[in-house]
Parts: sequence; structure tokens; C-alpha cells
Amino acid sequence: MSERILVVEDDHKIMRFIRANLVASKYTVFLAQDGIEALDLYEEHLPDLILMDLMLPKMSGLQCIEKIRQYSNVPIIIITAKGSSQDIIQGLELGADDYIVKPFDINELIARVKAVLRRSSSAVAVNEPTIEVGSLYIHLTNYQVMYANKKVSLTPTEFNLLVELAKNLDCVLTHEYLLSHIWGQDYINETHYLRVCIARLRKKIPINDGEKGFIQTIPTVGYKMLG
Repeated sequence: MSERILVVEDDHKIMRFIRANLVASKYTVFLAQDGIEALDLYEEHLPDLILMDLMLPKMSGLQCIEKIRQYSNVPIIIITAKGSSQDIIQGLELGADDYIVKPFDINELIARVKAVLRRSSSAVAVNEPTIEVGSLYIHLTNYQVMYANKKVSLTPTEFNLLVELAKNLDCVLTHEYLLSHIWGQDYINETHYLRVCIARLRKKIPINDGEKGFIQTIPTVGYKMLG
């Protein structure tokens, strides 16, 4: 069964262009022209990935992402106009996984779709079924995270980053190492992805500085999790 992608775009020409190329790449594609329709189609089809334009009628792409993240960790790629860096950062902070700027090369878009889908489905190597760090429990076999006896909902990218840090307690992992291992070699200089994802992890898992499991910033170098 082919992977399902929901394309949310109000420009009909761009929508048809994206759909044609995704179908040619063997994906099943659903189309929405505004944020309200996007939410309805998501609930109906439960796609494996969403391509989300930000400038939409009825409900903006950012509002749509915020609503989806209340109940789903489906991978989301933002489609945005050139120069809207603040919207990009806000989208990543809300839980989007990646972005691409218009006008874009279709081969780059397909490559990003494949990369995000690969990250969301990649299995974590399991030696022990659970990593325990203070009050943080990471269950590797069922992709669940518990903190202070409460379940924490993470996106696949957030989960993979948390596991990488937890597997290397008290070791400084450089920006380049984390970007290449979690996002891929093409993202090795895109430090804002890492910065925003770390901020989301800290917000979802509010461990105090100095306690086990806290993600410490090593200025200009990277991050480490305290063990």
C-alpha cells in the first residue's frame, strides 16, 4: 500500500503540479484548498504526511498545524513564500518537521518528502527495551515516553533526537552529529531545526537544570543529556 500524503494548497496550479509529481512517485494524494478542509480530510484519511501551505483561506496553515498537533504527530512539511522566516520558525515551534520555500524545485520537494517519511518510520536500534534517566522513561519497542509518570507525546523526529541524547548520557553531541544522524547529511548546516526541536523537548519534558535527563546546551558546540 502506497504512503498517503495530504497536500494543503490554495493555488490550483501549484496543487496540480505537486499532485502530478507525487502520484508519479507512487504516493496516494489527497487535496485540500483551505485549513478547514485539511482538518476534515486528515480525520477521514489519516495520511502519513502533510504538505501544508501557510497562506490559506478560512484557517491559516499555522492555525491548522496547531490544531493537528493537539491530537496527532503526523509529519508536516511547511510550504512557504520566500522571506517569511518568522513563519518558518513559528511553524517549526508548533511541531512542523521541515519546510520548503516557493518557488521550489520539485526534485527537492520529493527528496524532503522521502527524508521526512524515512525519519518517521525509521526503527531505533534496541539493545535494552527501556532507557531510564531519572524520572524519564523511554520505551524503545513501542515508541512511548513517560516523564513523572505521565505520557509525553512526541513527533518521530523529537523521539529520535531524545533517544540519541539518552543513549549518550553526559556526552557532548555536536550540532553536526545530531543534524546528520536525525535529519540527514543534507541538513548538517541547518542548526535552527535542532535548536527548535530541543526547545520543544524541553517544553514537553520540563526537567530542571542540573537534574538527570536535562538537555544542556554547550555553546557553539552542541548538546548533552545529564545522566
